[in-house]
Amino acid sequence: MNIRPLYDRVIVKRVEQQRTTASGIVIPDTAAEKPEQGEVVAVGSGKQLQDGSLRPLEVKVGNHILFGKYAGQTVKLNGEELLVMREEDILGVIESSANDLKKVA
Repeated sequence: MNIRPLYDRVIVKRVEQQRTTASGIVIPDTAAEKPEQGEVVAVGSGKQLQDGSLRPLEVKVGNHILFGKYAGQTVKLNGEELLVMREEDILGVIESSANDLKKVA
């Protein structure tokens, strides 16, 4: 099943963060905070302006983004937890360079 958000809404899948501390202590799911980073899964057609025209969204499918702790509405689709939020709730897009990718590998 596919979902298509309307206008300036964005569908985001949270990116799970590491659940162990630097010293090796495992943090249980109940004590861990929900991540404030995610990957854009789907975007709407754009923000409708007062003159009726649509302004395209800045974010694209596949972008990794930052958002506020309480941003968006949580929905479950096919057993997967997703966030539906407006583009204005997105704080920034995480951009990585080729050098950053080499450090991870």
